[in-house]
Amino acid sequence: MAACQGFLGVLMLDTRFPRPPGDIGNPETFRRAGIPVRFVTIEGASPKRIVEEADPSLMKPFVDAAIRLVEEGASMITTSCGFLAAWQLAMAAAVPVPVVTSSILQCRSFAKPGIVTFDAASLHPHILDAAGVPQGTPVQGVRAGCEFHRRILGNEAQMDFTQAEQDVVEAAVALVTRCPWVEDLVMECTNMPPYREAVARSTGRAVHDIETLVLSTWAAL
Repeated sequence: MAACQGFLGVLMLDTRFPRPPGDIGNPETFRRAGIPVRFVTIEGASPKRIVEEADPSLMKPFVDAAIRLVEEGASMITTSCGFLAAWQLAMAAAVPVPVVTSSILQCRSFAKPGIVTFDAASLHPHILDAAGVPQGTPVQGVRAGCEFHRRILGNEAQMDFTQAEQDVVEAAVALVTRCPWVEDLVMECTNMPPYREAVARSTGRAVHDIETLVLSTWAAL
């Protein structure tokens, strides 16, 4: 995959919570795939401001950072939060390289997708529409206040990864129990890929996330 010239630019939220391999913010996620990567943190872009508040004042800093990365040689741009799909069109229009703001962009490629998200209440229809998610696609969030949700939203420095995995699996199982016709699970949150295999085992479904989308998009460059 490293044959592509340039590097992958990752626009990061301003966070401190731990990121195991597979997480978009862990360099090992891309090192093991042979993808050169450069991270840029958008100051002040906390999980709360992006997910719950959808602060529109942060769009320009993200767009400006994408432009700078491309000027420095980025061949592709991605982000560390699936909710940034709201700005997919604006970011893609600003740079001449592929932009993958969110894993939910791939929902339109599946006949019967379902979305597992960090926060179902905040994943508003305009975000789904901006990503081209088919109408009627079911959405299931992790439990508010669970380990995975609380540590990330609160931007805390510690996380119980075993419990976090259970939290994500619980949400995925709830989705396929409620909507057994779903064939492909798309995990919105960029912190969920470390738990992909556990979700696949527990649900018997194909599981997709930001890591799988970035790797396939990079391979096609």
